[in-house]
Parts: sequence; structure tokens; C-alpha cells
Amino acid sequence: MRLPRSLSGWTMAVFGALAAALGVVGLVAPDALLSVMGFEPVPGGGRADGDHTLVFLTSSSMAALNMGVYYVLAALADWKAFFRWTVPFRLLTFTVFTLAVVTGRAPAGFLGVGLWEGFGAVVTGVALRYEKRAAAGAEARA
Repeated sequence: MRLPRSLSGWTMAVFGALAAALGVVGLVAPDALLSVMGFEPVPGGGRADGDHTLVFLTSSSMAALNMGVYYVLAALADWKAFFRWTVPFRLLTFTVFTLAVVTGRAPAGFLGVGLWEGFGAVVTGVALRYEKRAAAGAEARA
């Protein structure tokens, strides 16, 4: 079995596995995912005509599943350029999701999604910085 080869790779693999798992939950049990994110699920048959919540949830869950797989594959390839690219965009996601809660566009439970993105970005960024400094130190000693 192949495993990530770096600390930053592990941060990406964990984030990717969690994203993929939550994507699967959203596809298989959308109401469970809505509850986790702080939204109150609507009982079966209770949705109004034109309510496309489940369509949106299906598409975002599929995107999460795909993104999670991409992250895991990048981690297994130790593709550090990809890791670096994700950090600012995950911080942007944190900002947008947090503002959605602060401005009342999303329930307070949705803040966890933003925090998860922000925390993951910071951890990956710190790991990348650590690895860069360790490599520079090794070169200086050589």
C-alpha cells in the first residue's frame, strides 16, 4: 500500500479522505449531511415545487467526492506545487463560508465547514514551510 511521503502530503491526504467521505454521505444520505452542516432537513415529500436543495446538494457532494480523490492522489504523488496552490483557495473558502454565517446567509452550524477549510489550509501551509526550511537546512549542512 502506498502512503504519503511528506508531512504536507499527509495533511492533503487526510483532508482529501474527509472531503471524499463527506461527499459520499451527501450522495447517500443528504439529510444527514444537511444536519451535520447545521441545516434542518425537510421531511420526505415536504419540499415545495421548485425547491432544488437536493439537486444542489448532489452536485456539491459529487464535487466534494471528486476533490477529495484529487487531494489523495496528489498526496500519494507528493505533488507539492498542488499543495501550495490549495492553501490560498482554502483560505478564501474559509473566508466566504465564515462571512455567510456572520451575515446570516447560513446557519451557525455551517461555520464548522469554514473552520475545517481554514484549519486545513493553515496546517498544510505550516507543513510546507517546515519542509522548505528543513530542506534548506539540509542543503546548508551538505
